[in-house]
Amino acid sequence: MPRKPVKKPRVAEDKTKRVRTQPDNMVFALDIGTRSIIGMVGIVEENKVKIVAIDQEEHSERAMIDGQIENIEKVSALADKIKKKLETKLRVKLTRVCVAAAGRALQTRRADFELELPGTQLIDDEIISRLEAGAIGKAEEAFEADNHAEGDARRFYLVGYTVCQYFLDQYPISNLKDHRGQHVKADLIATFLPSEVVESLYTTMNKIDLEVASITLEPIAAINAAIPENLRLLNLALVDIGAGTSDIAACTSGSVTGYTMATVAGDEITETIMKEYLVDFATAESIKAQLDTEEVLIFTNILGMEQKVSRETMFQSIQHTSDLLCKEIAQKIIEINGGSPSALFLAGGGSKLSGLKEGITMALEMDANRVAVAGNYFQANAYSEEYDLNNPVYATPIGIAISSGLNLINDSFRVVLNNKPAKLFRSGSFTALNLLMMNGYQFRDILGRSGANVTVTVNGERKIFYGSAAQPASLLINKKEGKLSDIIHAGDVIDFVPAVHGIPAKAVLGDIEGAPDALDLTINGKHASLKTLLKNGDAVLIHRSKAKAEETPVVSEPTPAESSQEDTKQESEPEPDPEPELLSEPEPTPEPVMIQEPPKATLPASPLVPDITFYLNDAPLRLPPKEDGTPYYLTDMVQYSGIDIQKVTGTVTLLVNGREGRFQQSLKNGDVIYIQEEQRL
Repeated sequence: MPRKPVKKPRVAEDKTKRVRTQPDNMVFALDIGTRSIIGMVGIVEENKVKIVAIDQEEHSERAMIDGQIENIEKVSALADKIKKKLETKLRVKLTRVCVAAAGRALQTRRADFELELPGTQLIDDEIISRLEAGAIGKAEEAFEADNHAEGDARRFYLVGYTVCQYFLDQYPISNLKDHRGQHVKADLIATFLPSEVVESLYTTMNKIDLEVASITLEPIAAINAAIPENLRLLNLALVDIGAGTSDIAACTSGSVTGYTMATVAGDEITETIMKEYLVDFATAESIKAQLDTEEVLIFTNILGMEQKVSRETMFQSIQHTSDLLCKEIAQKIIEINGGSPSALFLAGGGSKLSGLKEGITMALEMDANRVAVAGNYFQANAYSEEYDLNNPVYATPIGIAISSGLNLINDSFRVVLNNKPAKLFRSGSFTALNLLMMNGYQFRDILGRSGANVTVTVNGERKIFYGSAAQPASLLINKKEGKLSDIIHAGDVIDFVPAVHGIPAKAVLGDIEGAPDALDLTINGKHASLKTLLKNGDAVLIHRSKAKAEETPVVSEPTPAESSQEDTKQESEPEPDPEPELLSEPEPTPEPVMIQEPPKATLPASPLVPDITFYLNDAPLRLPPKEDGTPYYLTDMVQYSGIDIQKVTGTVTLLVNGREGRFQQSLKNGDVIYIQEEQRL
């Protein structure tokens, strides 16, 4: 009888092995709002973004205020929770994220710049970049001049810009590329945010192992979602009303013409309810959410008393605050648009608040039929088979996703750092140092640090074991050696290799010359073996045996034949000294210790070679020559400058003989060196 096949037990599938890294066409957008964070993942397909996963979580406490991150730990923890849920759903390891910056201190400047081309010339990306870079420079100059006049000492970043209009031979045109002309002009709006707004956003993402692939501004993201380009010939405005801020953008003649932010939004209504009815923030939020659905609102105040308030009474309680909110939003729209727009779209969670749409309509003196809640045009650039995207809350996250996925972020001012697009947050002159610092490098990466020396005294004489020298950083700009102060231009390619810190010296007692043959050894008064590790400041005493030259020679007894021969000699010649006998077994020689600089650390520099003298920060500095014959580099001087490169906060100036120094620059005897940190005020 044939044997039945034995069934093999089913092995559970290891789903973790199926997790793949985020593909190039996958966009992960995070909308970090004052009240909640929305994560959205999309796939770029045929010039649209297909939304495949959405997750939303509310902050458990007020970690964000007015669109700015206040508690990085709490915000990063919530963002990480959303990231992990999306990764589980999609079985994808998310590594790149697209974000939008908001802030209570957003400022804009408008500027234009023009170029006269030699003859009728084909306009390419390089010309467009030069044109836009010129306009950006003028906007920065105006911004800095205004801030200086107002005494504002804060550090701002240029976080983005939008071209309002191009001109070709005096005629307006939406796109200059591949046209021919002689006179070109760009009119743009540049946006600036305080450094803490931008840096906190990057720090939060870095904490959860996400690389920021792109950054835009919340008002630009929202208008990219709500008002597609084919509608921008009309004079339209968008207000994205969140919890902490209201983002505003306007467009006409095919371009975005202005954007700003009002630091009033849904939280103003919430705080009014808190004060009026003595409830906590969460209860006030719940009351606000029920205003459209409940005739009677029932809640418990902080005293534990149950309250019942009619919807009409509640509306009367918040009416004054609502009116102020509507008036301020309307005023901001008029400021950037020069008057009321032809039509207005409302987006964000705050747009659902009862009475707000009517209040803004009245404040702008617009026809009610020309004000609508956004959502109808989201499908122009995004769609989903699983989610209903027709929701004003999704304006910003969809806008972030399509801005990055469909390359709607203006990036013609592009610089490549180590084969990747660099983060560009400019303020004033834009140097190689600015670029490196903006992209996560620190001064210790730029300057390097030599390995620490070990200095001891041997029988009262100073002895130094040298740590290895730092390997200088390498900076190439367009394949040529560059300096930190070099101005970076659009299209530049930067290659930067960070400095490699030197290895600290490591030596044992047996590395000291003569120690293995000594009769007795002590360190700091205590007997020690040859393998004892030396530390800075150790006092070593070596009790040596008598020198070989002073030792009594040991002569063997002559034989009788030799004696007779010796008698015949008038003068006997002494025989050579034999090797002295060892009285005891020597202590084993320790394994050699690698000392990087100089290679033979146990051998002092030749006394015939004079010290090298430098003048560092107006004081003489004498150093022995390196025993391997290599010169001292500028990076070697940092350890003597008094600057702790682990704690540098200001700009470090490097000068050699009055000229700017380079990391790799070799020094010679008599060089005058300045290494100083400019302290921030």
